[in-house]
Amino acid sequence: MNVKDELVRYYRWLRQYGLNDSHSGNASVKDNDIVWVTPSGCCADTLVADDLVRCTLHENPPDAASLDAPLHLSVYRSSPATGAIMHSHGPHCIALTLAGQELVPTDFEGAYYFAQVPLLAIEYEDYLARSPAEVADALANAKVAIVKGHGIYAHGETLDLAYKWTCALEASAKIIYLARKIMPAGVS
Repeated sequence: MNVKDELVRYYRWLRQYGLNDSHSGNASVKDNDIVWVTPSGCCADTLVADDLVRCTLHENPPDAASLDAPLHLSVYRSSPATGAIMHSHGPHCIALTLAGQELVPTDFEGAYYFAQVPLLAIEYEDYLARSPAEVADALANAKVAIVKGHGIYAHGETLDLAYKWTCALEASAKIIYLARKIMPAGVS
């Protein structure tokens, strides 16, 4: 499977498994100096490989690219080993961080995978200007980062790893949420 088809498959899984709604989130994959990114406002259910937007690492992305394309390019430039980036809107991750508290996984896998989960407080009106540098800086030392009220950014050497980190973090957030529902007050 070529990288473009693989990117479409993983991006659809984000929707299929409830990590994005039909038209949210974005993803990219690096293929040497070329970065393939999902288009702005695309529908995960109907996206095909030919819809992906071609970007280069050291140029501004085309207008058709996701609004997060500058962020993706900034991460690739800051972390050369990164081969893929996924941005999702996992509802449990977002809900748990709305109050500004960091998400600290307490389940075995989450604690094993994530020594830290940076939480970035970027005002919505400043998001496009600040997010490329701030998310790239956070991901330089972490597999994932969360922008409060917005969503998760995960990166890895491959699409599979970026997807794994995305799913594992949302699973940890869901476990924390469920534990708070069934355990006595003050236990997390």
